[in-house]
Amino acid sequence: GEYSRAVKLINLSPARSFSGKFVVEVEHVPTGKLLTKRTFPARLAAGDTAEFQIQFKADVAEFYSARYIFEQEGAAFPAVAQEEVPFLLTPEPPETPRINGPSVYGARPGHPFLYAIPATGKRPMSFSAEGLPQGLALDTTTGIISGEVELRGKYPVKLIAENDLGRAEKEFLIAIGDTLALTPPMGWNSWNCWGLTVSAEKIRATADLMVSTGLRDHGWMFVNIDDGWEAPKRAPNGEIQPNEKFPDMKALADYVHAKGLKLGIYSSPGPRTCGGYLGSYGHEYQDAATWAKWGIDYLKYDWCSYGRIAKDHSLPELQKPYRLMRKALDAVDRDIVYSLCQYGMGEVWKWGAQVGGNLWRTTGDITDTWESMSGIGFGQAELYPYAGPGHWNDPDMLVVGWVGWSEHLHRTRLTVNEQYTHISLWSLLSAPLLLGCDFSRLNAFTLNLLTNDEVLAVNQDPLGKQARRVLQKDDFQVWMKDLSDGSKAVGIFNLGEKRAEFTLRWEEIGLAPRQSVRDLWRQKDLGEFADEFRASVNRHGVVLIKVSPAE
Repeated sequence: GEYSRAVKLINLSPARSFSGKFVVEVEHVPTGKLLTKRTFPARLAAGDTAEFQIQFKADVAEFYSARYIFEQEGAAFPAVAQEEVPFLLTPEPPETPRINGPSVYGARPGHPFLYAIPATGKRPMSFSAEGLPQGLALDTTTGIISGEVELRGKYPVKLIAENDLGRAEKEFLIAIGDTLALTPPMGWNSWNCWGLTVSAEKIRATADLMVSTGLRDHGWMFVNIDDGWEAPKRAPNGEIQPNEKFPDMKALADYVHAKGLKLGIYSSPGPRTCGGYLGSYGHEYQDAATWAKWGIDYLKYDWCSYGRIAKDHSLPELQKPYRLMRKALDAVDRDIVYSLCQYGMGEVWKWGAQVGGNLWRTTGDITDTWESMSGIGFGQAELYPYAGPGHWNDPDMLVVGWVGWSEHLHRTRLTVNEQYTHISLWSLLSAPLLLGCDFSRLNAFTLNLLTNDEVLAVNQDPLGKQARRVLQKDDFQVWMKDLSDGSKAVGIFNLGEKRAEFTLRWEEIGLAPRQSVRDLWRQKDLGEFADEFRASVNRHGVVLIKVSPAE
């Protein structure tokens, strides 16, 4: 409830001094009320920096905007910077047990099985399960289920978590068959954070933090190594090797698995990756076998230099390398989720499932700007027919928290409201949720953003429907997603430059005249609404609700 900020005013001139006033204004955006205004004298000699400490009390669930103004003596215009003050919408999870994550999980017969029950609540906590198929065992202390199931089938299981405050149960379906990724993968990828500077040390630290911050308890599962792990040369027998930053891949995988997490890796069907490292061209079966031996659970397969191999961009040529790697993955005795990364060429959403992909990139790379994120996210409107359990449209990774694509990280340039839009839209899209931020710099806002189980449940809904854009009106878009319980998740997005009121009439989106409404970010029932629902939506913001016919 207390906001603090250190703001620096820097004189970049090598010879000139500046004098004036430094003014800080904080406004309560919904009402326009000025919460605080402070004025400081400011005189900066050439090359000087002045730092100002600002503090004020604030309700963390309310929306404020801060303006920083330098009024230079004799200047016609001030220098102004503005930012949104982070506001927390997700309530703290209760100390009583609560089991989160998907309600269905797929694995192949006879392959290693690993699943950590994601549960929040006071520790210590004990776990049990009723109806586990033969071959699986549960660690009652960690909640990690492991083993192998030989027989195909669908196995209904009851997961149980208990602490000294209570008990939680959840119905969970284990589907042993041919389909992985029955819900969109959730986890982390190193690229948007570390780029080519990724290392085994950073991967271990990320796995540690995924557990210690509680992210795993909300269903975040994968820790994926992107480009930059490959050695310059293969072994004499042709086997691909990790470079000096990854001295022992098998040991790294074992470390990650011991925490109930999955480890992913990256390669290219071409001779070189996008970063210039060794690709898998000519060694597809060998590389798949090597990854399985190490204990890899996820493969991102990036087009990159295969463009020099392909004869043209015809459909057979676009599909060829991905079909080949699919056959190689099918030949190993390990479940490896298969991510096709080729930026939407050839309308990959129409054939990605046919070549065995579990997810496929539909766009170019995302960056941490409103233009990039909104352009990509709202550009997915026509792709909903092609998503479903085991095969997902992938509009690229998440750009919240501290990102940088190198050693030099910065706080995301997305505003607070734009980040709520980002997570809401990707959840409605049934998109893979892969973070790309430095977990060591997770603040209260980012953690709050990533641990709303009702929002994540929209993404992980077992029906696997991608949202459709059902209404466009002025600066607003309304997206609606069918959920397995018969209700709808509805996102009301304001793409405009000002906070605005919006009235959603149920008949406009094909719903019955009376609906019960729940605010998913605030996890709060709003009541029954006849004919319409009115919302005040922030600039570049969202109101995300769950609606169902009122009884």
